[in-house]
Amino acid sequence: MQTQHPLMPKVRDQGNQYSQYSDLNRNTSGSSLFADQTSLPELRRSLLQWYQQQGRDLPWRTTRDPYKIWVSEVMLQQTQVKTVIPYYQRWVEQFPTIKSLAQADQQTILKAWQGLGYYARARNLHRSAQIVADQRDGMFPQTLDEAIALPGIGRTTAGGILSAAFNQSTAILDGNVKRVLARLTALSMPPNRAQPELWKISERLLDVHHPRDFNQALMDLGATVCTPKSPQCTACPWTVHCRAYATHLQHQIPMTESRSELPHKQIGVAVIWDGDGLVLIDRRKPEGLLGGLWEFPGGKIEPNESVEDCIRREIKEELDIEVSVGDRLITIEHTYSHFRVTLNVHHCQYVSGEPQPLECDEIKWVSMDEIHTYPFPKANEKIIAALEEYQRTTSS
Repeated sequence: MQTQHPLMPKVRDQGNQYSQYSDLNRNTSGSSLFADQTSLPELRRSLLQWYQQQGRDLPWRTTRDPYKIWVSEVMLQQTQVKTVIPYYQRWVEQFPTIKSLAQADQQTILKAWQGLGYYARARNLHRSAQIVADQRDGMFPQTLDEAIALPGIGRTTAGGILSAAFNQSTAILDGNVKRVLARLTALSMPPNRAQPELWKISERLLDVHHPRDFNQALMDLGATVCTPKSPQCTACPWTVHCRAYATHLQHQIPMTESRSELPHKQIGVAVIWDGDGLVLIDRRKPEGLLGGLWEFPGGKIEPNESVEDCIRREIKEELDIEVSVGDRLITIEHTYSHFRVTLNVHHCQYVSGEPQPLECDEIKWVSMDEIHTYPFPKANEKIIAALEEYQRTTSS
């Protein structure tokens, strides 16, 4: 027995205008989606016409170089276009080819990526460039399976690269596209629960004669018109085909899954000064969150432990040195994808012991003049800014 969508009134068959878009609850195989073949050419034509008039002018759309398109696709994962553009332009100037990226050291790459977040993307991009340089003489693969086999490249990223660079008929399903297709079909579940069906829809819709422009148009439609909040339905080329619009559900679809509250960690952080005005920084191990980046040492505050006691304990455990904990420098709130942190940052004075990289890859004493040459996470950049302000204030 079919369960009616809890938000969706029944849609009358208006001359088959909407009946070709079967509710995915009724068509989990996707085999009968768009059974009315006459709708597909119109959907493709109207979207491509809209794209010709309204498509965004983006720097990676002026090239057919798969490497540059690859860089843009990776940078655009979980990051807005306006943020990506200056990073992309600096990146392709600094690393103009796959081979130049492959030959660069990881610290240079992480420094160039600093501020974009999700640093595993940069590490995977570097590793994949090395594989392509070593095994393919710097030539990006031209098949979906070979592209997906590279670290950090999934089906959507591969589809975006192959369609944009080589005009191949490879579908995509990024966040913008999921939202467009969810509304188009009035999807009655969160998109992440219907990925196989949404992939079938994306593949069925794709214009095999113009895959490059079609995929770019589909992403632009989601980014500029079919937005998460306040979609501009009157400006959409697919309004007459959209079941969510027809049933006044465009503000309820896509459905979202309930999320539990993010865990919150209190962290004690030490800015350790020696007698010559240098500060101690350490480099995280290459794997895991923020791998390969430099930071100010510290760790999680245990229950019933003061910030000062935490810092002394963590510095002894991580570096095997003794410090005296001084005044608070700054408190920073920062949110990652799966947890939140409060960084309680204190000035500390080195007392005794020989620093050892017990919990990290490397440690260094650096001056404030050279500290900006090292790649730091965003939250640690705020610590550096606070240190610079502290120096200005105390020296005046």
